[in-house]
Amino acid sequence: MTPDRSRDPRVVMTLDAGGTSLRFCAMRGNAPVTERVVLPSEAQDLGRCLANIVHGFTRTRDRCPEPPVAISFGFPGPADYRAGIIGDLPNLPAFRGGVALGPMLEEKFAIPTFINNDGSLFAYGEAIAGFLPHVNGLLAAAGSSKRYASLVGITLGTGLGGGIVCDGSPLLGDNSGAGQIWLLRNKLERDTNAEEGACIRAVRRAYAQRAGIDVSQAPRPKDLFEIGTGARPGHKAAALEAFRRLGEVAGDALAQALTLVDGLGVVGGGIAGASSLFLPALVDEMNGTYADASGRRFRRLGPVVFNLEDTAQREAFVRGGPREMAVPGSARRVQTDALARVGVGISRLGTSEAVSVGAYAFALQRLDGGR
Repeated sequence: MTPDRSRDPRVVMTLDAGGTSLRFCAMRGNAPVTERVVLPSEAQDLGRCLANIVHGFTRTRDRCPEPPVAISFGFPGPADYRAGIIGDLPNLPAFRGGVALGPMLEEKFAIPTFINNDGSLFAYGEAIAGFLPHVNGLLAAAGSSKRYASLVGITLGTGLGGGIVCDGSPLLGDNSGAGQIWLLRNKLERDTNAEEGACIRAVRRAYAQRAGIDVSQAPRPKDLFEIGTGARPGHKAAALEAFRRLGEVAGDALAQALTLVDGLGVVGGGIAGASSLFLPALVDEMNGTYADASGRRFRRLGPVVFNLEDTAQREAFVRGGPREMAVPGSARRVQTDALARVGVGISRLGTSEAVSVGAYAFALQRLDGGR
């Protein structure tokens, strides 16, 4: 299990890097100790992007209460994260051809630099101080013996990110490629990947198709959410269907991942604020069925999936299926929870903070000799 870092006195500088912005801060004891510095990514210009990364860390270092012991941050893949080399990024085209970003920062700041996939760090942060301990706290408060140690996190935003935590440790993969959920197949358009059905451009495209407008005229997801809830004028049915489709594609991808991991599922990213419009479809998809050759239907996931943002479903999840069973040939009786279940919900930290917490813990793990 991951050591408790909530009282660790060391300071680590972190970065949440995306296709549009770079968000810097310094962390100590799983909490920020500086205000966030936000700079544009300059995704098309490598020189300006690298200059902003150095400038952001410099401003953050100058605000630290004591000298930082490391730099640690999330960056999109593909990449050789162990070597600190960033590869050909779809959303940051300036990095195409590969950039030795980690070694560059180590030379600039003279401290160890650790880079990991941003989706992996999001999941790690939620497993350490967000969704996973929140769920375990609900179970403990209800007197349940059930506890979770594994989690799949996905982020819905400019792209579809993902990360896996098993028994308290992030799964990195031998090629720095674990958790690449964006490359799973798109259920609704089988010749494309899941990201094409579960990201900002997917929602805008689906809305435009149903509203009969050009995709360039489609509103932003925040506006589409307000149209879907009736708070803003627009094509409400098109907005609702766009988010439903996103939920179906994301739910299919998350179900595929949790088939192998068997843990909790947590959703973050810029679209997470519209969860009331897509999370029901996501959970319905995860609770869907397959058919065998005879036509018999059976569950696609063994455990029952619960939407933990829904009060009734959350209460049923926490209640579980406690049973007392007799031991054959003995007077002894044992307690069990007979309801195999998965809980899915929204980030409890916020995506950027979760990435920062994950990056902080990841750096200390590596500094302390962890793999």
